This record gives sequence, structure tokens and C-alpha cells, in this order.
Amino acid sequence: MTTHVRGRQRLAQRVIDELRTQIEAGKLRVGDQLPTEPQLEATFDVSRTVVREAIADLRAAGLVKPVQGKGVFVSDTSARSGLSLTPVEIGSIPETLELLEFRMATEGEAAAIAAYRRTAEQEAAIAAANRKMAMLIEQGLSTVEADYAFHMAIAAATNNRFYVDVLRHFGQRTIPRGQFPTLPEASDRAYLEKVHAEHAEILAGIADQDADRARQAMRAHMMASQRRYRLLADLQPQ
Repeated sequence: MTTHVRGRQRLAQRVIDELRTQIEAGKLRVGDQLPTEPQLEATFDVSRTVVREAIADLRAAGLVKPVQGKGVFVSDTSARSGLSLTPVEIGSIPETLELLEFRMATEGEAAAIAAYRRTAEQEAAIAAANRKMAMLIEQGLSTVEADYAFHMAIAAATNNRFYVDVLRHFGQRTIPRGQFPTLPEASDRAYLEKVHAEHAEILAGIADQDADRARQAMRAHMMASQRRYRLLADLQPQ
């Protein structure tokens, strides 16, 4: 499973890099429609899952935008120029990437430990946090608190207080989009549903007491966030 996850991440990055290059070179201009999912699958010889991950990241970074019933289009210049991030948000990018790297190591193992140590009540708490996030997405409300509660519930399910202490130390700062309120992904439903699906896979590994599945699902979740914020860093003016 590790090889599969890493391979999918690399393929998604390749699609992102190529589409971004085409946009920056003017081969795909403002207002142009991106090729359809089947066309991108054929062009890059990748699965639909990989294509959707790549498009989700480009949408989250503000490079493209969906139009209901028509497709995905290249965003206008103002939306791409620094994404109108505040100086504080721009300054937070390096720390966000460092924190995600740290969390990949610690929370990946936390999910694995939770898979074989969690009680029925602790599993229920993780599931409840994920249900609340789904409800908030449906209502169009902020999901940062529920997202943090999901990760805290997993830390608690390790029955090792140090995992809880670490997340408490960082607080809701562990949820990157909470630090970037002007970023499109902060309220993008498709992006939030993707995050929720990643959480559901982590929960499934824990519920099945499959430590490796839980670990790799958490790592994949963190790797996807890293990819998005590296892209965001690359888009900032030098």
C-alpha cells in the first residue's frame, strides 16, 4: 500500500506540474477550459483518481475554477497573482510545510497505534468528529474545529498522553487552512469533501484494526496537504 500511495502522489504531482507549466507559458490562457477528465487520463496515462487529486490541488491554489455543468477553466490573472494572500499568510507557508512534515511522522504512527489500542468509545469519538465535519461541509460552515477534533480523537485513541500533548501544544494551528482564510480551499466544498474522504479512509483503517492501513492513510492525507502548500509556495512572488 505504501508504494501505491507514493506512486499516486508522484503521478498527481506530474499532472500538476505540467498543467501549471502550460498555464504559465500561456498554452492554457485565462478562461480556457481544461481538457476533460477522460482526456487528461489518456494524455498522462493515469487514473481518474490521480486526475481528480491534481485538479483539486490546482483549484485549491486558485489556478483553475469549476463552472457548474461546463467544466474546469483557467482562473483570471488577479486570482493567480499571489492569490491575494496577506503578508501574514505568505509568511506562514514555510512553517506550515514544516509542521506537516512533523505531523506525517507523529500522526502516522498515532493512527497505527490507535488502530490496535482504541476502545469502542474512542472509535466512536473519531467517527463522531468525522460526521460533524460532513455536516458542517453540507451547511457551508467552517470545518477547522471539527477537523482538529478528528485528529485529537485519534491522538486520544493511542492511549499515550504524549500524542495528545503534542496536538494540544499546536492547537488548531495544526489545520493549515485555518491559517489561510483567503485561500480558495478554505471554503471550497469539493476540496473539503476530499479532505473528509481522506479522513474516512483513516477511520476505516482504525475501525478495522489495520495498523498499516491507518498509518498509510494518515501519511497520504499529510502528503496531499504538503503537495498543495508546496504549490502555493511556488506561486508566491520571489
